[in-house]
Amino acid sequence: MSPTFLYRFAAVMLVLFAAGHTVGFLTFVPASPEGVAVHDGMNNVRFDYGGKQYTYGGFYKGFGLTITAFLLFSAIVAWNLSSLARTAPQAVGVIGWSLCVLQLVSCFLSWRYFFPPPVILSALAAIAIGWATWIVH
Repeated sequence: MSPTFLYRFAAVMLVLFAAGHTVGFLTFVPASPEGVAVHDGMNNVRFDYGGKQYTYGGFYKGFGLTITAFLLFSAIVAWNLSSLARTAPQAVGVIGWSLCVLQLVSCFLSWRYFFPPPVILSALAAIAIGWATWIVH
């Protein structure tokens, strides 16, 4: 397989991951009364910091959307690596390996704390990025 195809495949996996992540955490509905109590507490308990009111639910939503932004940025980097692999393969090195390591860390954290779909998408992205970077170098 060509590095261009592998990087683009990884980019698509990362976009799917971003979409699934965003829809999943924005539409999540707790399945138990205890879960509803935690969810309600996160959204209803307010605290002050720096003269402003916050909730833990707001932090949760903000961090979740930040993760979506990083996943989309990673997809853009992977897509651009596909062009670099063709036109300037020497420029791929550190960026390609760093993106691969990032996806391996994401895979581990997803395995440790989440569900199979993010594990699979992270693993596929890591394999494709690592394989493409190996071919280029």
